[in-house]
Amino acid sequence: MHACLKQVSGEQMTNTSLRNRFGVSENNKSTISRLIAASIDRELIKPLDNKTAPKLMCYIPFWA
Repeated sequence: MHACLKQVSGEQMTNTSLRNRFGVSENNKSTISRLIAASIDRELIKPLDNKTAPKLMCYIPFWA
């Protein structure tokens, strides 16, 4: 849902934006990374650009 909201706002989801939405501290960013990886595996989101470093990766909904 977060990726969809970002998409219709003309933005992209990032690890940081998802952490902020859920209120997860920087120390627990690996939790968000696992959530993103699971969402990619289920084909709910996809990377915007595979050539970007993982730290700077942006994600969009599967339908975008």
